[in-house]
Amino acid sequence: MKIRIDKASCVGNARCAAVSAELFPLNEDGYIAVEEIDVPEGMEALARRGARACPERIIVVVEE
Repeated sequence: MKIRIDKASCVGNARCAAVSAELFPLNEDGYIAVEEIDVPEGMEALARRGARACPERIIVVVEE
């Protein structure tokens, strides 16, 4: 599983990081720091919750 993020559209709500700071790291300004993440085994549910938590819907979970 991967997560793809439209980083340019992030407005810094940080709801994804509240679900999992490990999967959704923020930069020093509070915006998402990455555009793609390989989800470690066992963290799939957190990845889905983090994507759902984003009010802008800029996080897409890609099932492989």
